[in-house]
Amino acid sequence: MKICHLNLDGKIAILAFVRPGELFGEFSLFDAEQRGEYAEAAEPTSVVRIPRESLQEIMQTNAEMAVSVSKMIGIRRKRIENRLRNLLFASNQQRLVHLLLDLADQFGIVVEEGIKLGLKLSHQELANLIGATRESVTVLLGNLKRDGLIGGKRQYVILTDVRRLAELVGR
Repeated sequence: MKICHLNLDGKIAILAFVRPGELFGEFSLFDAEQRGEYAEAAEPTSVVRIPRESLQEIMQTNAEMAVSVSKMIGIRRKRIENRLRNLLFASNQQRLVHLLLDLADQFGIVVEEGIKLGLKLSHQELANLIGATRESVTVLLGNLKRDGLIGGKRQYVILTDVRRLAELVGR
């Protein structure tokens, strides 16, 4: 599932991805205002709504739950800070490689050829995630494929040389 934001120009920004069983909408714990984001499912999905007051009560009486939610918020904040830093200081190629590595960490499936991203993302969605154009992402993916760093088809990406990808961005 994707957490998205629609701006005034009608452009969609993907803010985060949510794995099955993962909590989202956690900022409503601290702020009851209507949010500008929405969740979009890429496949049939069931969502369980937990009222804010109920989750707050559970967290007050269950320290383990409170720590888990706090840890999740911290991890998401770190991902957002990294994306922001990349948007400000990295080239399009570096931003794309960082994104592919992050998605592999979160949604990677080990296959014979390498690590397959467990998400189907269009070139436009990848471009939106890194603040680039679809055309530039298509060229960059082609270059990475030509260099033997990624493989796959149009619907999915396989990271075939994670070590070299990580070296490209100093990881």
